[in-house]
Amino acid sequence: MSFSSNIFPMEKITLGGTEEWIVRGGRHLFPLLPKAFTGIRHIGVLGWSSQGPAQAQNLRESLAGSGIRVKVGLRAGSSSIAGAEKAGFTTANGTLGEMYEVIAESDLVLLLISDAAQAENYDRIMATIRPRATLGLSHGFLLAYLRSTGKSFRPDINVIGVCPKGMGRSVRRLYEQGREINGAGINCSFAVHQDIDGKATDYALAWAIALGSPCTFETTLEFEYKSDIFGERGILLGAVHGIAESLYRYYRSQGRGQDDAKSITAAISKKISQGGLLGVYQSLNEADREVFERAYCASYGPAADLLYEIYDEVETGNEIRSVVHAVQRLSRFPMSEIAGTEMWQVGRNPRSNREADIHPVTAGIYVATMMAQADILRERGHPYSEIVNESIIEAIDSLNPYMDFKDVAYMVDNCSTTARLGARKWAPRFDYAITQTVLPALGQSSAKDKAQFARFLDSKVHEALSVCLDLRPPVSIAVLD
Repeated sequence: MSFSSNIFPMEKITLGGTEEWIVRGGRHLFPLLPKAFTGIRHIGVLGWSSQGPAQAQNLRESLAGSGIRVKVGLRAGSSSIAGAEKAGFTTANGTLGEMYEVIAESDLVLLLISDAAQAENYDRIMATIRPRATLGLSHGFLLAYLRSTGKSFRPDINVIGVCPKGMGRSVRRLYEQGREINGAGINCSFAVHQDIDGKATDYALAWAIALGSPCTFETTLEFEYKSDIFGERGILLGAVHGIAESLYRYYRSQGRGQDDAKSITAAISKKISQGGLLGVYQSLNEADREVFERAYCASYGPAADLLYEIYDEVETGNEIRSVVHAVQRLSRFPMSEIAGTEMWQVGRNPRSNREADIHPVTAGIYVATMMAQADILRERGHPYSEIVNESIIEAIDSLNPYMDFKDVAYMVDNCSTTARLGARKWAPRFDYAITQTVLPALGQSSAKDKAQFARFLDSKVHEALSVCLDLRPPVSIAVLD
């Protein structure tokens, strides 16, 4: 992968011995957006669920005074119309319209409706979008769907992706914080899948900068959907849910009280954010390091086994088909509550959400799962910038704070339908693996594998993560109810 920009300054970074290029964002670049968006007068934002509200409002604010109109497109009679109107997008001021009418009049169409809706409405969307317009995606799911069905994008349009490394709430909240501190926002990856006029790269970069991205790095739509769908089912949502459930029962069985047994991720996330994955291990005393090593070595293999299965399911298209079919069943069988167990009910007591000390068993299992995910992505050719931003930084800085603030449903159910379905499907598998395989092995001498732990200590992921941690937003997200 390589890219060049005619508008924005580029910067070369070295990650794990490999060179990549990034673009640093910031509000000082907003005056360059009209030039980068040359040929774009109308931006249509389709959908008002996870990403739509954040992206529409951020773009409107960033492009104020530029003459570029941001208009939200929704289905006639959509229940989301009231939310869009509350945010100031109305038919009266020309910034809210019927979805297909907005598609037809837009130069840049941001397709932010649910993944299943993209698949269901794809043919009509392609028939409506104007020639030489640009289709923008914030997730590569549609490409995965097209490949599974033998379809393709129309050849007479640009196709780009800008994919924020966090849920829509984070994209909006950090942008709002950025009004006071330049550079606050959510990092984005970008991809250019089709470029018919030489403008697609600058369109994508401008889109990311207008969303408030402090650092934008390159990927492909194929890499993006694989790492994103895989990651949601792994450490970002599914795995951390399963880890939390199994460890709560484990600590309770050892006689710990409800509050003390609620050992999730707040302190671990903070330590990773400050000093990386190695920082978690190095912060422990000698006795706790021994426990961490055993937990890490006992967990890495079972976690990797599950994660390989998930990646294969995504790569073969099975997981994409599963999502499409699951959505078709939702009208009959709505998603169930996922925060109804004792642990999450305890967590709704503010007193229990205090930041506890790092427990070495929790840390070892969590870090091992995160490392297994990063190793698999690297083995499959993903760039380090994508690996550490999407599988580590997104977890600790964007997602976990919501779970630690309230419960797992507050984190998972503010994400896309695809992510919510994946978390519900795979969390029980991680729970089972930890309960049946990992925890019983902790006391066995074979649990500690010196060669495996040496690979952890020497991994190139640590250097890549250290560089990318310095490219994060300059403030921590302020989680609001």
